[in-house]
Amino acid sequence: MISQQQLQKQQLKISPQQIQLLNFYALNTLEIEHRIKTELEENPFLDCSAEESPDNAEGSDEINDYEEWDSYTNEDRPDNTYEYQNYLAKEQVPQKPLAYNKDFKEDARQQLNLLSLDEQTQDIAEYLVDMLNEHGLLDRPLDEIAEEYSFQKQKWVDAEDIQNALSIVQTLEPIGIGATSIRECLLTQLRNIESEDRMVSIAFKLVDSHYDELINRQFEKICTALRINNDTLKKAFGFLSKLKMYPVSESTSTVEPRQTIIPDFIITCTDDVIQVSLFSSKSDLLFINNSLYEQIRDVDKGKDKAAQKYVQNKIHSAQWFIDTVKQREQTMLTIMKCIVDIQRDYFMEGDILLLKPMVLRNISDITGYDLSTISRITSNKYAETHFGTICLKDLFSEGIADQTGKVISSKVIQSIIKETIDNEDKSRPYTDQQLVNLLSSMGYNIARRTVAKYRELLSIPVAQIRHVLV
Repeated sequence: MISQQQLQKQQLKISPQQIQLLNFYALNTLEIEHRIKTELEENPFLDCSAEESPDNAEGSDEINDYEEWDSYTNEDRPDNTYEYQNYLAKEQVPQKPLAYNKDFKEDARQQLNLLSLDEQTQDIAEYLVDMLNEHGLLDRPLDEIAEEYSFQKQKWVDAEDIQNALSIVQTLEPIGIGATSIRECLLTQLRNIESEDRMVSIAFKLVDSHYDELINRQFEKICTALRINNDTLKKAFGFLSKLKMYPVSESTSTVEPRQTIIPDFIITCTDDVIQVSLFSSKSDLLFINNSLYEQIRDVDKGKDKAAQKYVQNKIHSAQWFIDTVKQREQTMLTIMKCIVDIQRDYFMEGDILLLKPMVLRNISDITGYDLSTISRITSNKYAETHFGTICLKDLFSEGIADQTGKVISSKVIQSIIKETIDNEDKSRPYTDQQLVNLLSSMGYNIARRTVAKYRELLSIPVAQIRHVLV
């Protein structure tokens, strides 16, 4: 029997133009310049003012000290610095080659190239390598990485695809690279120890099944579960102390590779006024090449409809691109000004203790923009201030109430915890409970599990491991 039925439901559909706009929001300064340069090469009807085109700006990522020095007049140069003089004879100048410092990420990419991977897995694996922090750990959720990768590459991947690629990254050298935590890094090292020593087995069970008890200093419970005595447990601690907390340590190389961060915003303070501007504005420099259009229209008028349609599509594409760049810049300024208004005290003084609790929802309620838009505008973006260059994501944090009822940023608590641990007696490091007591004496009532959570976020090991590392 055939029947009809009416059904009413809500659906959220995103057009291809909206997806491309969200992709534009996620681009930083260097990426948008590269995107503009690519569009200028592909679309003959899109043009850029010669005074600051991406081609002219190429190579501006690093400051040319020689050109900047030559721009000085003799009157502007500091005293006694009119010219450089080499006080060694040419034949006496030592010929020392520059030390080559191989970055662990570069080494990991070279190892990936030796594997027989399909194109997508190879691309995701290299993307994950670039996402690793300075210790070689992956400290971001896989679903968040999957979403960001999908928008940047304009092809959908899920968390399972990211996990498969991550499993490959975790097989690379150094051992533990790509681990998502200190615990996983320790487990990876223990799995790679080819030994039947009983202590290896105990250490593995200790980290794998009783890590929470270890953090909480529940030693009796661990001994009962593993059926070992206190002496064996101490030996297990000593064995663990020989492992690396992180895949990549600061002592791996004595030469730090130069990393240049190009800010997206410039924030200046004049008296009590805070001004927000873009580091590089491109929307006013882009325009449609009407003269080229007039020439083509006069020559091919009425001859080739396919050519005319091609020209019209390119002109529409150029106009859309210009409008999108302009909308991106307007959205960035609106959101950044809102952040500065909320965190005014912080931007005036540069003191992290003045940072207020702030989440994406706070910005959304004020500006009216969607959470996904705000997230992409603030992701991988930096602002240059009078107290240094800051990452916008570091400004967002949850709020915690102190003993007076005042709500403070969790970033403040993390800063205090890090400073306290940095200044502790290394032979008698503070336990999480002792940190709770110290914070309580400062007026912050924080649960021990919260302290443990923040300590993990700061990549700081537990007191027992910090003690054996001395």
